[in-house]
Amino acid sequence: MKIGIIGATGYGGADLLRLLWQHPKVSEVITYTSSQQDLHIHESYPHLISIYEQKLEELNADKIAEDVNVVFLATPPGVSSELSATLARSGAQVIDLSGDLRLANPTIYEAWYKRRSAPVELLNKAVYGLTEWNRDQIRQAKIISNPGCYPTATLLGLAPLIKAQLVEPDSIIIDAKSGTSGAGRSPSLMTHFSEMNENFKAYQVNTHKHVPEIEQVLHSWNEQIDTVTFQPHLVPMVRGIMATIYAKSTKPLTEDYLRKLYQTSYQEDRFVRIRPSGLFPATKEVYGSNFCDIGLTYDERTGRITIVSVIDNVVKGASGQAIQNWNVMNGWDESTGLNVAPTYP
Repeated sequence: MKIGIIGATGYGGADLLRLLWQHPKVSEVITYTSSQQDLHIHESYPHLISIYEQKLEELNADKIAEDVNVVFLATPPGVSSELSATLARSGAQVIDLSGDLRLANPTIYEAWYKRRSAPVELLNKAVYGLTEWNRDQIRQAKIISNPGCYPTATLLGLAPLIKAQLVEPDSIIIDAKSGTSGAGRSPSLMTHFSEMNENFKAYQVNTHKHVPEIEQVLHSWNEQIDTVTFQPHLVPMVRGIMATIYAKSTKPLTEDYLRKLYQTSYQEDRFVRIRPSGLFPATKEVYGSNFCDIGLTYDERTGRITIVSVIDNVVKGASGQAIQNWNVMNGWDESTGLNVAPTYP
């Protein structure tokens, strides 16, 4: 297939280029930009010299729709809501890595994103691309709304418990940490080296845009769950997310029972790995890969379950999951082009 990437000069777009280079179903990749047309992609990313030689092309939705079979939108909020419908009408598959199509309720989107929502008709057509839990819909979809990075780690970590109704609905606390690549490539005071090095920051307290996305999915799995406590932090590393999740159990459990529940839930899932008892994952152990590693335990003294879920935010939290969804949409093995071992150390 011929691939189009809108937003190729961002970190998510660059990682799509890295992974698609080895994908056997890709015949050509065309990169599009709204501001840097006629520059070569390797002028923005020198590591792509001799890998991608083409120039960035002008962003024109009608032309893109004629040129490619699938479009990945690795763009800031507001772009996909304007382009996705036009692209999809042409017959192209659309995979949106931004947050524009994730929230079904326009009012909630506008309250959290502080901008106008995509049209309801477009939102209704978009399928939420949490691959491991939504394959049947993804197979039939023309438009995919790729999950956010924090929601991916959080929802994969919580899903077996929520679906089995094993946690008190109002007890969920998500304490999450991310590397600075999650803030994007544009420089800012918050991620400036002198501000971030040897530092550890809580940010967007009670206001992070991924909160309603997490709540929306959890509510769809258990209607008693309306809200969660979610707090992100920045740590001085480039890639990686760790979500440490706490929830009160609805009944006495054993750690062995929980581990078997997770192993059974994810036994067919190539990219979710459940750690043995007493072992908890670290972000470095999934670096550069599409894996989500999960460790968990049960505290008999407090009746609380603790889940530690780690991903590479740029891969499983963005580009890798997007390609995984593209594979499912086309009936291919979902690990196609993604069988990359983590980079360590």
